[in-house]
Amino acid sequence: MSKYFISIFCIATSFWGICQDKPIDLQPKDTVEYKQEYGLRVGADLSRLILSFTDEDYTGLELVGDYRLTQKLYLAAELGNEKKTQTENLGSTLLYNYTTSGSYLKVGVEINTYENWFGMNNAITIGGRYAAASFSQTLNNYNIFDSNRFYNPDGFLVGAQNGEEFSGLNASWLEFVAGVKVELFANIYVGMSARLGFLVTNKEEERFPNLWIPGFNKVTDGSNFGVSYNYSISYLIPFYKKSKKKKEVEPETEAEQN
Repeated sequence: MSKYFISIFCIATSFWGICQDKPIDLQPKDTVEYKQEYGLRVGADLSRLILSFTDEDYTGLELVGDYRLTQKLYLAAELGNEKKTQTENLGSTLLYNYTTSGSYLKVGVEINTYENWFGMNNAITIGGRYAAASFSQTLNNYNIFDSNRFYNPDGFLVGAQNGEEFSGLNASWLEFVAGVKVELFANIYVGMSARLGFLVTNKEEERFPNLWIPGFNKVTDGSNFGVSYNYSISYLIPFYKKSKKKKEVEPETEAEQN
């Protein structure tokens, strides 16, 4: 019986010796990991809603959305409809008054350049869109300059075709987008973006040019560039989660400590 105890004692002694060869790490390991939510974020542009209530010459709605593909890459889109009446004057004399009405769609991608603190989900994004609009313009009222002032010394005659509508108009453009999104509450975000557009195509009537395009804003004579802004509130519909491990902080070396 004693030889069994002697054998067990020898095995235990050998195991104890092996364990003593390796240092025992008493530092707790950080195993915390954060579950990042992936899903569809949908909302609306606040500025267009507010302007629709405060400006009697404007009505508009823009729906915004993005879908998270990877940790930093998003597929983004905007869908909107706008109607705007504008007046151009020469001094105190009316040149023309017109109404533009139509819809637009913008599709593109965004990249989040912001490195969030652990557990946060804010974004500073850059990206691009391809946009297209279909719309019509109605020339409500206008005056024609008369070069022959014999019968009209004031120089203007009232237009004879008020209310003429030009339909079947369309335009397309590219946009560079830079913006921010901040999570106010759980899954509720507010955002702001600035957009620089470059007009690619612009179908218009020879008798009346496209002076304002839904989604693009004012068209400048002699330039294909336009500027617009977006102020949004949106809600994230989570579909699934992916783990993001907290980055381990490397211990300082003895030279760095000194």
